[in-house]
Amino acid sequence: MINANDQQLHFAVYKPFGMLSQLHSNDAKELKNKKFLGELHNFPHGTMPIGRLDEKSEGLLLMTTDGKLSDMINRSGIDKEYYVQVDGEITTGALEQLSHGVTIGIAGEKYLTRPCAVRKLVMAPTLPEADQKLRIGRHRQASWISITISEDKCVK
Repeated sequence: MINANDQQLHFAVYKPFGMLSQLHSNDAKELKNKKFLGELHNFPHGTMPIGRLDEKSEGLLLMTTDGKLSDMINRSGIDKEYYVQVDGEITTGALEQLSHGVTIGIAGEKYLTRPCAVRKLVMAPTLPEADQKLRIGRHRQASWISITISEDKCVK
């Protein structure tokens, strides 16, 4: 098991911009210049992220040593809310389009995102200072939106 008390462990981690949502690389040559969550803390053996955040995003990431809990959360459709900063003033039409699903490209394939709840935030959320590599809002207005999804996969 995981520790002497046979208890599962859970972590709330702030994943910084530029870091992958995995503890280490399975292919040292291919990912040699990448940063991994294992650099943040000496997590116990068997720790895994619950879900993921893209390399170029930052935010709260839950981690656990409990594989059953991770699987249950990932498969159960539990709502996940994301605060997203977008470049420029977001329009009502764009919010409507996002809520119904948009076409995105992943590895050369086209996918339609699932419908979700989207709303414009009146005030920017209180968050840690963003990485300086994110330049949104420095040269022109930016908007903050909330996107709540229950399933983060797309339909092909």
